[in-house]
Amino acid sequence: MPTTASAASAAPAHGLADVTASDSTLRRFLHGLPGVDTVGLEARAASLGTRSIKTTAKAYAIDLAISMVDLTTLEGADTPGKVRALGAKAVRPDPTDRTAPATAAVCVYPDMVPAAKAAVAGSDVKVASVATAFPAGRASLAVKLADVREAVAAGADEVDMVIDRGAFLAGHYMKVYDEITAVREACGTSARLKVIFETGELSTYDNIRRASWLGMLAGADFIKTSTGKVAVNATPSNTLLMLEAVRDFRAQTGVQIGVKPAGGIRTAKDAIKFLVLVNETAGEDWLDNHWFRFGASSLLNDLLMQRQKLATGRYSGPDYVTVD
Repeated sequence: MPTTASAASAAPAHGLADVTASDSTLRRFLHGLPGVDTVGLEARAASLGTRSIKTTAKAYAIDLAISMVDLTTLEGADTPGKVRALGAKAVRPDPTDRTAPATAAVCVYPDMVPAAKAAVAGSDVKVASVATAFPAGRASLAVKLADVREAVAAGADEVDMVIDRGAFLAGHYMKVYDEITAVREACGTSARLKVIFETGELSTYDNIRRASWLGMLAGADFIKTSTGKVAVNATPSNTLLMLEAVRDFRAQTGVQIGVKPAGGIRTAKDAIKFLVLVNETAGEDWLDNHWFRFGASSLLNDLLMQRQKLATGRYSGPDYVTVD
């Protein structure tokens, strides 16, 4: 199946246009990627997770992690008041300490974008919005694009879309590619696009590698592990694999793509392990919130408590931070 005219016009100039010329060339490319050594991948992720980060380096890592958080609320019970409170927390995570960095973004549903924008106005905190019938993605392309356009029109700086996992697992790679490029076009020039794979539903590491390259070929600004709504979300192994993909993609095309693990990262210790993965796999260029994010809600609180402990020598406990 050839790409649609609109999708083709939105496709990025990354030097691999011939790969996406047809369904057969795309399939041949994705299935020609090297197979993943499961044992080796998991062993390396486990080994990097044992690195010990102490004192000054730990303080730096905690502040860096705070600055990379997409502070998230994606519940049916979300209200404008809750979103405003979350936005205020994103701008000033610790009201008692002005040296604490702001988070990277607040992530909400499209109808909550106006409240989020008002809450972070005047700051550098971005507003991200999930779209494309999040989290299942079970809707027509027209509905998905309307979802995206609503979010962008309301002022979203970033759009987090979900791929059609059913189409991907059925081998309909060009359908997934066309949807991503159409969403990329709907984002225009004002919103960066994060493409969510829902790695816990892709079954194999080989599929995660293929999805990573497919997303990057289609114009993703970020590739993202998961929605946070399934049993298996971000893991060190699947994030390591995606970091390898963005590293290799830049080496081949010169285009740098961000990575966002989301779901299940709850402690400062976990976050620092992921930062080690970034540094040792993709490199220092990705140690910036323009290129690496954590999709999380409870993580920020633990980062703040660990930050306060480093500063005072005392662990304040959960009442030190606000409950989201």
